[in-house]
Amino acid sequence: MPANPAPPVAPPKPTWDPGQPEGPFPWLRPTIRIRLTLLYGGMFLIAGILLLSIIYLLAAQALREGNAPPFQIVGGEVKVTSSTCPGVVGQLTPSEFNAAIGQCMLEQRRHALDDLLSRSLMALLGLSIIAFAFGYAMAGRVLSPLGKITRTARRVVGSDLTRRIELDGPDDELKELADTFDEMLDRLERAFTAQQRFVANASHELRTPLAINRTLLEVHLSDPGAPIELQQLGKTLLATNERSEQLVEGLLLLARSENQIVERKPVDLAEVASRALDQVRGEAEAKGVEIRGERALAVIQGNGVLLERIALNLVQNAVRYNVPEDGWVEVTTEAQHGQAVLVVSNTGPVVPAYEVDNLFEPFRRLRTERTNSDKGVGLGLSIARSVARAHGGRIQAMPREGGGLVMRVTLPL
Repeated sequence: MPANPAPPVAPPKPTWDPGQPEGPFPWLRPTIRIRLTLLYGGMFLIAGILLLSIIYLLAAQALREGNAPPFQIVGGEVKVTSSTCPGVVGQLTPSEFNAAIGQCMLEQRRHALDDLLSRSLMALLGLSIIAFAFGYAMAGRVLSPLGKITRTARRVVGSDLTRRIELDGPDDELKELADTFDEMLDRLERAFTAQQRFVANASHELRTPLAINRTLLEVHLSDPGAPIELQQLGKTLLATNERSEQLVEGLLLLARSENQIVERKPVDLAEVASRALDQVRGEAEAKGVEIRGERALAVIQGNGVLLERIALNLVQNAVRYNVPEDGWVEVTTEAQHGQAVLVVSNTGPVVPAYEVDNLFEPFRRLRTERTNSDKGVGLGLSIARSVARAHGGRIQAMPREGGGLVMRVTLPL
């Protein structure tokens, strides 16, 4: 028999995470303000260097043209004393005097140019510092509308859709951007308001039949003459109805809080995983799937019902999409590096790496074997990802060597 081909390996994940914290020196980040400051200051510095070079060349030319002495000694001996020209001292012949005078004027010219250059460089340095500071201040003033837009956007991220920029000033590009952002916020606020009304109506429509079912079951269970089998069935249905009510409440809470968990309580991820396993254990035994794994204490702040839904969906998928014989599901929990980690691994068919991300899309299944009605409707992983994001966590899927998947859920402690 030909050897089985090696399962495909998942492609490497990108290393850049947009949620990474800022580095140790956030002021070194190349912001627009810093770039504008460097642009303004650099332009001034280049202009100053050019101006200084032109002045220096003009001064050097002027001194060179006037370098010849205005007179020369043509006869007799000359006795001269000078404090500025040490070479012109004592009795000199006319040729010696003329040469000494020329050399002295060259030295005076060199000293004048050096002094001009040093003073100009000091002035340029001081003006450059002033120019960079002035450019930084002006860039901040020009970009202040963008800062206002950013602050408003951060407040909107915090679920406050009533905020508006309402930027005053000239009708320029920044005001046009702010007005467009305000119009977008208006549309978002109307959309979220409509969503909240829909959630309120759906809440009533979903609670009513569940409440009726609970009432009917409690009435039948209160009958002392009911058979034992009927009472046992009624208790099972009542427990299932109660769990459905809790799940509906959790999902409605998630929708009302705009995908953010507002009411958080301490939840042990190990206990959540154990409850999910208890609900799937019967199905796993019927399919001959072994359940194993160690679950360590990992307490997080969140909604217990929704977190249990994550574990239940992952474990159900791991049991239902398994191999016909000698299959297993391993569920582990642990706390590491400030995060609670839930890992669900299972044997199963080979999953191509390029199809892993598609499994989290609603109503998406892997090939045709996932169309059976006993394997769900294709919403389990979508709900798990949404709940994980609402808790500030993430869920990742990786193909397992030999077939199956490794689902890893990380949630902040």
